[in-house]
Amino acid sequence: MRKNLLKSTLVSALAATLLLSGCASGSTTKQASGDKNVSLKGVPAVYAKGNHFKIKVIRKIGGDDHTAQFLAGAKQEGEALGFQVDVFTANGDTAKFHDAINQALDQNYDGYIISHGDDDATVNDVKKIVEKGKSVVTFDSNPKIADVDGVTLTSQDDEKLAQLTLDQLVKETNGKANIAYLWVDGFPAMVRRNKIYQDVLKKNPGIKEVDRFGVAAADTSVQTQNAVAAMLNKYPKGKLDAIFATWDAFAIGAARALKEAGREEVKIYGIDVSNSDLQEIQRQGSAWKYTAAVDPKLIGAVDMRILAKKLAKEETPKKYDLEASLVSQSDLQKSKQPVNMVNLAEIIPGWGQSNAFEEDWMKTLKDHYKK
Repeated sequence: MRKNLLKSTLVSALAATLLLSGCASGSTTKQASGDKNVSLKGVPAVYAKGNHFKIKVIRKIGGDDHTAQFLAGAKQEGEALGFQVDVFTANGDTAKFHDAINQALDQNYDGYIISHGDDDATVNDVKKIVEKGKSVVTFDSNPKIADVDGVTLTSQDDEKLAQLTLDQLVKETNGKANIAYLWVDGFPAMVRRNKIYQDVLKKNPGIKEVDRFGVAAADTSVQTQNAVAAMLNKYPKGKLDAIFATWDAFAIGAARALKEAGREEVKIYGIDVSNSDLQEIQRQGSAWKYTAAVDPKLIGAVDMRILAKKLAKEETPKKYDLEASLVSQSDLQKSKQPVNMVNLAEIIPGWGQSNAFEEDWMKTLKDHYKK
């Protein structure tokens, strides 16, 4: 009886192990089977066969809400299509960023979304990925990447982002203001925004830059807050009129510094937006007047759709720019409820919505994998 009991125990343990093994491969098995009631007719063959793709999303910058929402958008869209999606942010650490790309390549992911790869080393990384037959979409990265066959380089319309905000700054100051410039060099998006800024200064000689600051790090908003606080000591009331912030991590730091110093007569004109940004802009008395933005969650989703088309061997563009919108404090403060990234669409029609690259077969896949 003892032998039989031992045998029974071993069999039960083996069965449990096999069951757990099935759960571990997991989500793969469950997602690959999907909803049997949803026909996969019209879906590209590579998806109709139930292939389960592994996707890696790697972003160089981090520590801000924009990054979190970009990653969330990519992950949500990918998982809706039945992909396994893993995300990583290097928080501004270049070495960690490139290590993550090379590690992902060794781990044999099928597709990659790479964000803010600004240096030439990223171009080499992308070439290595393509040489292995993998699909790549990049966001706000080195422009040379667009020359790599089969790769799509996506961007916000950075020129439009800068122009929308600066037009308001010029209009509201009647073209005469002392301003501080919050900007960091080295990133393609920042280079494009800076070009518009320089053009605006040339056309409006009454707009004078009196100070500047910029650093990209995990604690950018904190460092910016400290830097702006120091600026305010140098420029008493009447000596500084506005701040142009080319990234919301800069703007949120500046807003905190102005509030703490009681200097909210200095107005902020920014770029990018998040839930915490909207809360600050909507606050009565806030210095933050305008921000121009593209929904970061939508950017992640659109990048994932382009990647899905690449995996299906469908045609995709070398470059794609997402359209920018202007968010004003006056519009937000008209709302009777706190404004967030979801209900912002009630103020800005079409916000967070786009059918770009969303094929009918993707809708079928989403129905198939819907939980």
